[in-house]
Amino acid sequence: MFAIVEIAGQQFKVSKGDKLEVPKLKDNKEGDKVKIDKVLLKSDGKKSDIGTPYVAGSSVELLVKGNIRGEKIRVFKKKPKKRYERTIGHRQTYTQVEVANVK
Repeated sequence: MFAIVEIAGQQFKVSKGDKLEVPKLKDNKEGDKVKIDKVLLKSDGKKSDIGTPYVAGSSVELLVKGNIRGEKIRVFKKKPKKRYERTIGHRQTYTQVEVANVK
């Protein structure tokens, strides 16, 4: 059984036991359970339920494993002939989760 869920504006294909890195889920610590109700599609291999936009009565339960930070991205800005240069760095925060149950 698998499902396609929407988490923080992004879509993920999940099934029981999968480990994912999703954009940071607020106020969740290691060991917390998170219930996601935004299920776009659910399939058991024989029958598929497609939501309009979400499948009613379906949910996915996630177990939070921790928070990590991604690779550093450097952004460089420059305006020619004006002596303007600026370098900015950014590191995105992600939450590691494991799919506990697909209902």
